[in-house]
Amino acid sequence: MMLKKYAGGATTACLKTGGEIVHVDCVSHTYPDGSVGIHHMCFHVVPGEIVGLCGANGSGKSTLIEHLNGLLEPTEGSITVLGTDMKGRRREIWKEVGIVFQRSDDQLFAPTVMDDVMFGPINLGKTAAEARKAAEDALSAVGALHLSQKMPNYLSGGQKRLVCIAGVLAMKPRMIAMDEPTSDLDPQHADLVEQIIKDLRDKYGISVVIATHDMDLAARLCDRICVVRGGSIIAEGTPADVFYDESMLKESGLKKLRVAETYEAICRVAGVSPCSRPITPEDLARCVETMMKGRSYEGLGRTQNN
Repeated sequence: MMLKKYAGGATTACLKTGGEIVHVDCVSHTYPDGSVGIHHMCFHVVPGEIVGLCGANGSGKSTLIEHLNGLLEPTEGSITVLGTDMKGRRREIWKEVGIVFQRSDDQLFAPTVMDDVMFGPINLGKTAAEARKAAEDALSAVGALHLSQKMPNYLSGGQKRLVCIAGVLAMKPRMIAMDEPTSDLDPQHADLVEQIIKDLRDKYGISVVIATHDMDLAARLCDRICVVRGGSIIAEGTPADVFYDESMLKESGLKKLRVAETYEAICRVAGVSPCSRPITPEDLARCVETMMKGRSYEGLGRTQNN
């Protein structure tokens, strides 16, 4: 996939590719105070992918997230889920597209964790027994079954995030959107949430959308990156395509990857030109290994010539 850039949210980004779970077609949203949240936003998600929404504060990431399952409705444009316009169909949409909020306390409200995770399945028409089974499976999937009888108010921030994910997973959606899924988490829970996101795609076949400021997280997790600026998606591509476009990163208020900074520093010190685009630490290690082998062959050649 090559990097695609769109000037001003160009409508070419709205073309349907077929088989999409969600298709956002030139959507704009204006809040009651006149603030424009998103403008001519074009976006889509297909089965089996993790998509990253990357942009500065106020770029429109969270507003887009809240449109994906009907929490907000467009002022202009349309959103389809599984090929059907979602306008006025909020209840039907919720079973296909779930959202995990940035603030866990906005999502948790029931007396116990089990009650909270059962709430979604019950509202989809499941019996109490069916809802409990779905809740137990979801809590087990995120490693939080032992918290089932705890009160949400007394959980740690990391535990609350796991319960929120379980509450959405219990509804068995086709797609889950997460707003800053690892923000304010300790390293242990951040790593756990990162693995859960991978498992959602790889084990459960659920597509995931993450809005994040953590470029390194997005690079490690995402199949596709969408750069959001001024309420529109201005570019999309693979992590390597996006995160090595220095001019676009600067224009969008995004930081260069730590791996990219380290790789460029190694190349400067070694006196060689960058010839690759590592994204993960493993990619970087392979690049360094290749450089070292090249140096070894070069040294061997000099020895033989002498």
